[in-house]
Amino acid sequence: MGTDTELYHRAFSRVYRCILFLAVVLSLAAGIAKGWLWGLAFLLGAAAACLNFSWIHQAADAIGPNARPARTRVFVFIVLRYLLLGAGGYVIVKVFGMNAIAAVCGLLVPVAAILLEIVYELVHGT
Repeated sequence: MGTDTELYHRAFSRVYRCILFLAVVLSLAAGIAKGWLWGLAFLLGAAAACLNFSWIHQAADAIGPNARPARTRVFVFIVLRYLLLGAGGYVIVKVFGMNAIAAVCGLLVPVAAILLEIVYELVHGT
């Protein structure tokens, strides 16, 4: 077995790969089922959620027990991320005319990836 830090890094590596896989596969499925605009809206929502997940991960690393010196950029993103994501959502729905339901479903991709990681950890016991 590895150290806690190695397990942590491997788990997050799997989560990021799972997010990418789910985003691509589910956006293709949405595109096939409902049309290319649905697929694109889902993919843009998943990309925004992945970006938000990455920012939260960086923020947690910045304040965790093995934290690097806190960077101002991380804390600025903590404060501004909802404003940025809200503006991105507005652009997706109002400016480009894409489906809001598809974009919101795309926002749930990291949640699905985390749930799959939990199942993986329970099955493999790592």
